[in-house]
Amino acid sequence: MGMACDCRAHITGTVWKVLVTAGQGVEADQEVVILESMKMELPVVAPASGTVAAIHVQEGQAVTEGDRLVTIE
Repeated sequence: MGMACDCRAHITGTVWKVLVTAGQGVEADQEVVILESMKMELPVVAPASGTVAAIHVQEGQAVTEGDRLVTIE
């Protein structure tokens, strides 16, 4: 198992959709969360392949740039 990596918010906005569940396998560049900011939907993708270890946000939650959204191991 590789090192854990975090998917972080690249903008300040709201979590519009969480597309993964804990324990789910993901591929690099797969969309894991969609953020909404100023009426735009902005996907956040997995930086690497792995398994979703934890989801740190829920839909409707406000986030700021740099906030941890999902951890992938």
